[in-house]
Amino acid sequence: MADSSAEQRDRPLSPHLQVYRLPLTARMSILHRFTGVALTAGTVMVAWWLVAAATSEDAYNTAMDFAQSPLGTFMIFGWSLALFYHLSNGIRHMFWDVGYLFKKENANRAGYLVLLSTVILTAGAWYCATLGQEAKVPQGLDELAQAQIEGAAEESIQ
Repeated sequence: MADSSAEQRDRPLSPHLQVYRLPLTARMSILHRFTGVALTAGTVMVAWWLVAAATSEDAYNTAMDFAQSPLGTFMIFGWSLALFYHLSNGIRHMFWDVGYLFKKENANRAGYLVLLSTVILTAGAWYCATLGQEAKVPQGLDELAQAQIEGAAEESIQ
């Protein structure tokens, strides 16, 4: 009996996290939960921006100053990354709900596809967003819009 208790003391109680490597699907499940929390925090920032835009010009300028700061830009980037990951992984879960992609090889391929689509969608969104900052409204369109505003104002006065 003494020998068996000595053997039991030398054995590990359970696989330790430093020794055991979580499979890709488990890591992605954990990340899916974290991105859900990040989306909540980011949505609060988006709501702040919308309320500021509806409130006053000073409130809007304050919100935009924060959004354009390095911290704000980092937070918006993280929110968009979490959004596209959560979306892509949610689509993968929909396939699981109907019974597809359950084999280990298919689940791993789908996991890598989720990661790839997250990178592509995030990069594409940020490319479009930064492209819009460089684009200028042609002068002719700006003058046309101003003329339409003035014409509408004159019609409402008459």
